[in-house]
Amino acid sequence: MTAPDAGRGIWDGEETRTFTGLPHDSFRILHVSTGNVCRSPITERLTRHALADRLGDPLWGGLVVESAGTWGHEGAPMEANAETVLAEFGADASGFMGRELLDEHVIMADLVLTATRDHRQQVISMGHSAGLRTFTLKEFTRLVKAIDTATLPPLEEGLVIRARALVRAAAALRGWLLAPTAEADEVFDPYGAPLPFFRSIGDEINEALDPVVTALTGVPART
Repeated sequence: MTAPDAGRGIWDGEETRTFTGLPHDSFRILHVSTGNVCRSPITERLTRHALADRLGDPLWGGLVVESAGTWGHEGAPMEANAETVLAEFGADASGFMGRELLDEHVIMADLVLTATRDHRQQVISMGHSAGLRTFTLKEFTRLVKAIDTATLPPLEEGLVIRARALVRAAAALRGWLLAPTAEADEVFDPYGAPLPFFRSIGDEINEALDPVVTALTGVPART
């Protein structure tokens, strides 16, 4: 299931952005890795799969999930092993094309989740007030686990409002909840590795995404 192309974002006040072809109120999640052919495609498509599984809505209540690479292979397909991993999770790998990370991607994103701390720093260094909405995936997971979801806006107020509140709550905790080790917030690059290593990375990403999607949607994963 693939969200439509949203076009270029436009600021409309402090909280709401307008996107061509999307509801007025939307929330964009951008996954970032290096080449945009392994980690970030897996993360993008697993996020979409989890949201569709729990919500069933093609636009997931206004949530849009994309990816790009700091040295992205523009127009390239994802690695074959990444496609295999996604298929094993039941996620759709079709239609993917790699993208190089551009300023407009960061400007439009409400939440940027990176594979590593270096990627996070590269996104922040681009400017666009990205610091408070950019985390490594595992960092964001760690912070989200510490948030009492009962303090978030109820789902009746909409997923977009809830998602924005979740990002603000995670950003507020960042200086207080530190990783046990530097590597704890990293997802290592499987590029060129055999399928078993890709599978381990896929499991790692899926495990990190589960509490995030649960907090966003209020719906736990099916058992």
